[in-house]
Amino acid sequence: MNGKGIERIHFDEIGSTNDYAKSLRAQGADVVVTADRQTGGRGTKGRAFSSETGGVYVTKLTFYDGLLAKNAFQIMASAAVAVCETLEFYGLRPVIKWVNDIYVEDKKICGILIENVFSGDKVSSSIVGIGLNVCNELPTELKSIATTMARVLPSSPTVQDVRERLIANLSASTGVEDYLPRHGDRWRRTHTRHPAFGGRNRGIVGGDGRRKTAFCGGRNLITGIKGARYVRTDEQTNARCGSLYH
Repeated sequence: MNGKGIERIHFDEIGSTNDYAKSLRAQGADVVVTADRQTGGRGTKGRAFSSETGGVYVTKLTFYDGLLAKNAFQIMASAAVAVCETLEFYGLRPVIKWVNDIYVEDKKICGILIENVFSGDKVSSSIVGIGLNVCNELPTELKSIATTMARVLPSSPTVQDVRERLIANLSASTGVEDYLPRHGDRWRRTHTRHPAFGGRNRGIVGGDGRRKTAFCGGRNLITGIKGARYVRTDEQTNARCGSLYH
C-alpha cells in the first residue's frame, strides 16, 4: 500500500467519489479522491448519503499484493480507526457502530462504505469511501439522528483541516489491535458481560482460529464491542451487530 506520494484528485462537486475511484481501477495505482460536495453520495445497500458542502468526502483506492480475503475485515477496521483518531484529535469521543457508522453523542457523524475486489483467496483492491459531517447542513429528517462536528464542538475546525488529518490517518493504516491498547486501563476492562452477548464474552477470531483480541460488551465499558459476534469461516471473519466503545 502506498502511504506517501499517493496521487490526489479533488472535485468541487461530483456524483460520487467512490464511483470515480472505481473508474480508475484499471490504472492499477493507489489514489485518493476528495470532493467538496457529492450529488450522488450513497451508503450501504445503495441508500442515499447526504453530502452537502461543509462535509469531508474522501475515497481511497488501494491495491494489495498479499492481503488474504479472510483478513478483509481489517480494511473496515482501519478505516473506522482513522475516523476515530481524527475525531479524537478535536476532543470528541467517537463510537464505532459496527460495522460502518461512527457516532458522537449517540448520533451518526460519519458513514463508511467499503467495496473490495477479490482475486482467488486474496483482496486485490479496495475502495474505502468516507463521509464525515463537519459543518454541513443536515436535512431536516436527519437532524434527530445525525450530527456534525460544528454541532458538538464550541468551535468547528475547517473542512480542509479535517480532510487532511483524515487522509493522513488513513495512510497510517492503524489497526484495531494497535489502536485500542493506547487507552491503557480502559482497554483491559473487559470482564463485564452484557445481555447483547447472550451472557458470554466474545472476541475477534482470526483465520487461524485464535482469539486475536478480547472484547467485551457493555455500556459501562469505555472500550469493547457491544453486541459483537464474530464468526470464523474458511475465508473471512464476519462481524455482526456491534459497536466499538472507547
